[in-house]
Amino acid sequence: MRYEKADNLLQLAMEMQAARTGLTLGDIESRFGVGRRTAMRMRDAILRTFPQAEEVHGDERTKRWRIPPGTLDRLATCTAEELAALEAAVQLLERDNREDEAAELATLAAKLKALLKPEVARRVEPDLEALLEAEGLAMRPGPRPNIAPLVIEDLRQAIKACRKVTLAYRNRTTGRVNKRLVHPYGFLHGHRHYLVAWHENPKANKVALFSLAHIEEATIEAEPFVRDPAFNLKDFAARSFGLFQGDEPFEVVWRFKPEAAPFAQDFVFHPNQTVERKKDGSLVVRFTAGSDLEMAWHLYAWGDKVDVLAPKRLADLVRQHRVNWPALP
Repeated sequence: MRYEKADNLLQLAMEMQAARTGLTLGDIESRFGVGRRTAMRMRDAILRTFPQAEEVHGDERTKRWRIPPGTLDRLATCTAEELAALEAAVQLLERDNREDEAAELATLAAKLKALLKPEVARRVEPDLEALLEAEGLAMRPGPRPNIAPLVIEDLRQAIKACRKVTLAYRNRTTGRVNKRLVHPYGFLHGHRHYLVAWHENPKANKVALFSLAHIEEATIEAEPFVRDPAFNLKDFAARSFGLFQGDEPFEVVWRFKPEAAPFAQDFVFHPNQTVERKKDGSLVVRFTAGSDLEMAWHLYAWGDKVDVLAPKRLADLVRQHRVNWPALP
């Protein structure tokens, strides 16, 4: 057996122990990027190696398998690469001013280090130090809003308990603070950070974004709310090119010139994009999303190396700002 196959099987065994409800063949396919037959062979190898593995009988018809807790505890340990990845994630969160999550992840890293056996810790420490010294974060310009940690903590509590929240929300333009009764659904993080919530108001009654930096206070109410079962945060975010959710999604078509195509091909502009390489070497990118203003901001970086084929209003928005830059993003 090749080493990478052994690594995959050990990883699968650990995930089968970690998954309380077990894993399906579909889970194995998606997590390891394999086909159905390979997933079946991996499952069978686990069942042969770990006779403790059991089939989980749930409400659904799909079969699931898991390994009982404690079976692999002596095999599970952390590598220097995994600990370095955690430290890098902490630094990324701190750079993006997500201090609360950074602190949680730093605590997790400390707990994992504390669980290492002394001989393992001595072996890992030099590699971890070398990896951390080799990692650097590029400076990313952007706002660094002041977000109150207690506000985030209260909102997370309300999300878990499905409780309504009254926000003391400051208007960005007028500076006036007003009360907003909301059903908190989750968070969206980007160059700014937002609460995604159902706005309970006769003039609103819709899912809206509330800037975390403008929430001065969040009061958890006693009254619960019922989360809309049709709402999906990932789908909601995909409606927009960036964060703004002001307009309905529309069809977008961009054509990158041949000299820019190799660079543009490395970008994922949107999760539902399709790309087509033309005979002349140009690259056509298509996707459906809203927020033409954020698209215009991004397209400015590509200068005159990209043409907006659709929609016309976006083409009109960027036409006067197509610069012949000496380099590409």
